[in-house]
Amino acid sequence: MFYARIVVLYALLSICSTNESKIKTAQKPVRLFTEEELQRYDGSEVGQPIYMAIKGVVFDVTTGKEFYGKGAPYNALVGKDSTRAVAKMSLEPADLTYDTTGLSESQLQSLEQVFSGTYKAKYPIVGYTSRRVLNEDGSPNIDFKPEDQPNFTVKDEF
Repeated sequence: MFYARIVVLYALLSICSTNESKIKTAQKPVRLFTEEELQRYDGSEVGQPIYMAIKGVVFDVTTGKEFYGKGAPYNALVGKDSTRAVAKMSLEPADLTYDTTGLSESQLQSLEQVFSGTYKAKYPIVGYTSRRVLNEDGSPNIDFKPEDQPNFTVKDEF
């Protein structure tokens, strides 16, 4: 009987500690990146993580450095929000922007498929661009909900 109580107590403590760790993780602040800050993570510096933003979500694509690192085929996409380029499957300098103005419905659908099916599924989210979280006047974007972003992990870089 004594051992059964200890096992139950241990199980309860394990469950409580697991829930506590989830709560602490959820309370960590979201990292915001300005365009200038994001440029520092363009793959040009050895040992520095490689970041890429799509739809204002900043992904750590360092594990794909053979694609995104310095001199790699998709290096043009990193260190910035490349939403338009991903939607158009383009590496043209004019497309290396967050602006989606004038994209066709099929390009927007392609963007959503690549965003969800590739980036959100494969790479950790390390933050958001300030443009996604803040309006042009600096006020908070009320439509922004970090809890809607699966695979969100905070990386302490300070």
